[in-house]
Amino acid sequence: MVTRIIASAIVVGVAVLAAVGATAVVGRRHRDDAFARHHFRRLARYATVVAGGIALLVVWREELGRLGLVVGLAAAGVAFAMQEVIGAAAGWFNILSGRIYRVGDRVQLGGVRGDVIDITPLRTKILEIGAEGDPTTWVQGRQHTGRVVAVSNKATFTEPVFNYSAGFDYIWEEIAFGVPYRADWETAERIVLEEIEAIVDAPGARQALAAMARHYPVPRTETEPRVFVRAAESWMELAARFIVPVRTARTVKDEVTRRVRRRFDDAGIEMAFVAYDVTVRRAD
Repeated sequence: MVTRIIASAIVVGVAVLAAVGATAVVGRRHRDDAFARHHFRRLARYATVVAGGIALLVVWREELGRLGLVVGLAAAGVAFAMQEVIGAAAGWFNILSGRIYRVGDRVQLGGVRGDVIDITPLRTKILEIGAEGDPTTWVQGRQHTGRVVAVSNKATFTEPVFNYSAGFDYIWEEIAFGVPYRADWETAERIVLEEIEAIVDAPGARQALAAMARHYPVPRTETEPRVFVRAAESWMELAARFIVPVRTARTVKDEVTRRVRRRFDDAGIEMAFVAYDVTVRRAD
């Protein structure tokens, strides 16, 4: 018994030293990437704990063998009662082995959008962002609300996982401008195209897409800004489609809208809007 206790103490000491050493090595290798450093430090600690646990089981295998039946029945009962916990732990392994997301990625998981700030064996913590038309948040743009939401890792099996930044840190955006039919819509189209070309980083997007193509068989995709014209019911709709870094989408849309509106005013082009004619009749 004394020998096993001493062996256990040695195992724990070696595990602690291994965890400290692995953390230091990871810190040096990823000193320029805070997200990678956090992820691999956490992974190294978990790996050390698992290895230490296995070593302790080997040390105490004889005593555990005598309690095998009792431990087996208890394990079956615990497994049945903790299905959600086991599913969450399996989801954690799924996240790591499938590289679904990592700390720092912008994702939508379990109906929650935001930036991943921590991944534990049971839960993923997300710094929430708002979204247009989402009644559950008071921020109507893709900016942080300040809430941290914990989502069970089991959600990676039961719901789609949307990753906005893994491998390709850009998204395609669209802004629609409406001009009356009587307006010079071709000049308006030229103004919109010039403004989005002035602000969009198409070369950077092409480089990012090329880097992504080295890892995934992605199809060739257009990254140059475009303006699509559509005849709507009451006006000509000019839909500007362009690519922006995922975390600057709202800022870019704000700047494009302001610049287009100023140039429309300078060119004497009106913005279309819905108008109603109301006739009031006096009752006799």
